[in-house]
Amino acid sequence: MSGCQDCQSIRPGAVARTLTTFVVAVASVVVMALAGCASPEGIAPSAQLAAPAAVGAAPAQAPAAAPVSAEWWRGFEDPVLDDLIGRATAGNPSLRVAAARTARASANVAAANAARAPLVTGQLDAMRQRFSENSLYPPPLAGSVQNTATAQLNGSWELDFFGHNRAQLDAAIGSERAASADADAARILLAVNVARSYVQLARLLEQHSVLERVLAQRDEVFSLTKQRVTAGLDTNVELRQSEGFLPETRQQLEATDEQIALARHAIAALLAEPPDRFATLAPKLSTLRPIAVPDVVPADLVGRRADIVAARWRVEAAVGDVAAQRAQFYPNVNLTAFIGLGTLGLDRLIDAGSLQWGVGPAIRLPIFDAGRLRAGLRGRAADLDAAVETYNATLVDAIHDVADQISSTRSVVLQQREQDAALASAEAAYDLATQRYRAGLGSYLTVLNAETNVIAQRRLTTDLRARAIDSQMLLVRALGGGYAAGDDVRALASAGLPR
Repeated sequence: MSGCQDCQSIRPGAVARTLTTFVVAVASVVVMALAGCASPEGIAPSAQLAAPAAVGAAPAQAPAAAPVSAEWWRGFEDPVLDDLIGRATAGNPSLRVAAARTARASANVAAANAARAPLVTGQLDAMRQRFSENSLYPPPLAGSVQNTATAQLNGSWELDFFGHNRAQLDAAIGSERAASADADAARILLAVNVARSYVQLARLLEQHSVLERVLAQRDEVFSLTKQRVTAGLDTNVELRQSEGFLPETRQQLEATDEQIALARHAIAALLAEPPDRFATLAPKLSTLRPIAVPDVVPADLVGRRADIVAARWRVEAAVGDVAAQRAQFYPNVNLTAFIGLGTLGLDRLIDAGSLQWGVGPAIRLPIFDAGRLRAGLRGRAADLDAAVETYNATLVDAIHDVADQISSTRSVVLQQREQDAALASAEAAYDLATQRYRAGLGSYLTVLNAETNVIAQRRLTTDLRARAIDSQMLLVRALGGGYAAGDDVRALASAGLPR
């Protein structure tokens, strides 16, 4: 009890004197900091964030375009496509990698936040040792073998007067949110790639049907030519020409079969499933309904594209890194304390007289470091400039991407109208040429020219039909694929950088 009474009588005065000393020390080191050799003066980032309206986005007062649905692919009204995208986004390894990176960034945030709180550790040591006869210890301790023990709590707390830990936390939060946006961007890109591969497979299957139709027509013309040769209306030249087109068409069918197999393998890879899993998958372009897409670059594009959001958060992370590096020029102040029991001999460890404690500040101030801190700050400032310019480039690319896809979507619609008319004319010309040839009124060359034209028009019609759907998917991707950032990102988009 007497030991505890001594502690109570000593502690208030000792703590008061310690705190007074601490305040004086802090004031002294601040004065030293102002006069110190290490200074961040003259080092600052120079890049400026680009405004969306300045690089081509619609003005803020323009009517807002309707946002893309988060499940935009359902607008095509194809349940098979819905199932494929659902399976891809649930099991693709690339998405799991992105999720792991987000989890790692979240752990960094937790670590940075923990650095701002006091740290308390426990210590329990017991040792049997021989004390040197020629060291600090006097007889009878010198030369003897004794048991020593310590049971103690140690505490430390960095008093973040200059915002170093706060800046590190801001940087970690920026990196975490950038990683989260990257994960969203990967998910959106995966959905778009599955949908585009699905349309590509449908296009190839329809091209295969066109070639089968061509093969049937060429076989019919070959039979007709043989009849005309027998009747003396044509020669063997026309017969051999007609016959030669049959293996050519079969070769084109085989090449298309190869492309169909590769397209199915590509879909399986996106879903992380075996290559032969979709050997019977046979989508049709005619089952995919067109979806509504905007016809202007939206003013709020910054909040709709995950890649832009990720780039913006990386700017914030770089801002935090610069602030943390700048804080290194100022004093680092830690408050340390310990309380516990220490004894020579284990039998007296829990005696009141074995109590020991201490409290005091630990202050570190850079005075001369041969330019290390300034070099570090210049590096962080350069990293911030790079992050800003990366954001600007991402914004410019995104706005031009949207404009390009809007133009392509409009153009393909007009091309389809003209192509439908061209196909109808080619089909009519081919039918007429075939009828005249059958009646002996036309030459085989006329049929051949008409056939070549109709084949080209049929294949072009199929390609344009697939491209019309593909361009809608590309526009959906350019518009963010249904991603929607929070209000914090929209606020960041209109805010400048702290200087």
